[in-house]
Amino acid sequence: MTEQTTSNGSRLKMGIIILTLATAAIHFTVGMLDPEIRVLFSLNALGYLSLLAGLYLPIPLLQNRRHWVRWALIAYAALTIGLWVVWVVMNGEATMAGIITKLIEIGLIVLLWQEGRAETS
Repeated sequence: MTEQTTSNGSRLKMGIIILTLATAAIHFTVGMLDPEIRVLFSLNALGYLSLLAGLYLPIPLLQNRRHWVRWALIAYAALTIGLWVVWVVMNGEATMAGIITKLIEIGLIVLLWQEGRAETS
């Protein structure tokens, strides 16, 4: 592996970590501000954190399954985006925090996709 490949991989990993932590933090914070969505948003944040841990922490059970964890995180972010779209259509309410979070999640999906491609090439 070349130094440039390692550097790109490190940047992708750091970007994935930052974007995942950002979306988890936003979901947790927004959830804490609204008792009606507190449990749902807190669980969403915990889901992001759990998948991030599964992707990068040295968990023996997952050592050879990182590819599947990455796909699970991509699917989780896509599901979160899709459910947000349903919410907006049903309620006609798109907050700035929601829009920013969805942009973060789209960026997260792109970086996860790029990391997966880099690992297979």
